[in-house]
This record gives sequence, structure tokens and C-alpha cells, in this order.
Amino acid sequence: MHFHKYEKYWLTFGIGALVVFLLITGIMAFHNGSHPPSAKKTINYEQVDKQAPFDNPGVHKVTGKDWDYEVVVVASAFLYTPTVLEVPVDSKVKFIATTKDVVHGFGIAQTNINMMLEPGYISEYVTTVDKVGEYLIVCNEYCGVGHAQMSSMLKVVAKK
Repeated sequence: MHFHKYEKYWLTFGIGALVVFLLITGIMAFHNGSHPPSAKKTINYEQVDKQAPFDNPGVHKVTGKDWDYEVVVVASAFLYTPTVLEVPVDSKVKFIATTKDVVHGFGIAQTNINMMLEPGYISEYVTTVDKVGEYLIVCNEYCGVGHAQMSSMLKVVAKK
């Protein structure tokens, strides 16, 4: 097979640019500490309803921790349990979530809260809710035919 000399130049340039790009991306990812989740917390996904804290999903006030509330959520076939979550404004909240069946997403609209829920793993996210309002919680990972109807609501209310 014969290549024209300009084709050889462009092939060499293209392959070289690709190699340089991949090397820089890999070095920067490891240098900045971007690693896949270590999955430190796991759970038997067949027994989610029987294991704490998922045996009592909902909003729970906590003391003696760095956060004020724990929000425990279980995702399953096209629904989140519980369907409505209510927390006071300016609270530091730890979201703890898992799934019983397939991969689901847990994204709260108009916030930076976005987790992937995988069977057998516990996902956690700590944040401060600082704006009163109702925020839609959606599944942002395709999970089956009822995916579009899978939603919940986070209500951030004024302190009483």
C-alpha cells in the first residue's frame, strides 16, 4: 500500500496529537486526584429494606455530626422512597441514597446535587440548602420504560 507523502504527514500528526492529548488528560486526572469512586460503603441490594439507614427512609434530624439532617432515599422501579422530602432552609444536609434494582440517577434540579445510584453501593452527598423553594428530583440515568415518570420533590422551607 502506497501513501502520498502528505498523507503520511497528516497521519503522523493526527496520531501524535491523539497520543499527546491522552497523555495530558491522564496525567492531569491523576495529578488532580480525579479517581473513580472507591465504593467504601456497600450494601446487599437484595436486603435494602432490612438494613439501616434504608429501613427508615426520609428526613432525620441528627446531632453531634457535621451536618444537621440526613436525608435517606431508596430508588427502585420508577420511584423514589419517600416521594416528598422537607428540610429547613440554611441546613447542612447529608443525602444518603441507594437503589434496589438497576442503576438510577439522583439529580436535584437547580442545584449541584447529582449522584449515580448503583445496586450494592451507598452514595452520599453533603450540601447546604440555602434557598427556599420546591426542587424537582429526577432520575437522570435511563432505567427502563417508566424512567420519564420517576421523580420526587425536595421542599426547602423557612425555619419554624
